[in-house]
Amino acid sequence: MEVVINALFLSKEKELKERIANFNSSGKLFDNRQRNTIKLFEFEGKTINIKSFKVPNLINKVVYKYFRKSKAKRSYEYATLLLEKGIGTPQPMAYFENFNWLGLEKSYYISEHLQVELTYRELVEIPDYPNHETILRQFTRFTFDLHQHGIAFLDHSPGNTLIKKEANGKYSFYLVDLNRMAFHDQMSFESRMQNFSRLTPKKEMIAVMSNEYSKCYTAKSEAEIVEKMWHETVQFQEEFAKKQQLKKKLKFWKS
Repeated sequence: MEVVINALFLSKEKELKERIANFNSSGKLFDNRQRNTIKLFEFEGKTINIKSFKVPNLINKVVYKYFRKSKAKRSYEYATLLLEKGIGTPQPMAYFENFNWLGLEKSYYISEHLQVELTYRELVEIPDYPNHETILRQFTRFTFDLHQHGIAFLDHSPGNTLIKKEANGKYSFYLVDLNRMAFHDQMSFESRMQNFSRLTPKKEMIAVMSNEYSKCYTAKSEAEIVEKMWHETVQFQEEFAKKQQLKKKLKFWKS
């Protein structure tokens, strides 16, 4: 087992290893999808979040050993980079990788667990959520800040931004599920708008985000921003619908 631990938590290496060793038999299940499992553990008076990644297929076992960083390693390194740039994300604590002669087997990413009021998803699903427009506009400025830092969060989707209410009507935003990110010196207008495409199918939300983004990004007019942001959104929704239809057809033929 290869282990990398944040310098802030090196003194707790034994305890962290114990949590990994007992992952299957302890902890509180937080999320259990086909791909990954997330559990919560009590640790030194706080709650930590351990993400267990699905064992890769045969090809990816080799890829993650010799050619590409594992999802656990990328999650840890990207979280560290985000914090260095002042971008919110739960504090990374460690990652674990278990290799055999062929390649990567199990891997884990450990971070502090944040208690928050909502995610972006609630803004999509609950139109009358308190301070809806205020949160949406502050989220847009948060995303603009990402773009100014050259950060393209490729999984910028409804469940991957945690939102915490602070004092004086302010909100803080924290990115999670970090293993798909790209870092650039600069981001083009097209890349910026494409980065909004997965967030919401609602045109009224696109209008608000476009209006707020235009106040920050003066290289384009509000009309150009809303047109491009909506175009990218529609394109994503159409492609997503096609993929869902294909999955249904494949499932039908397999049954």
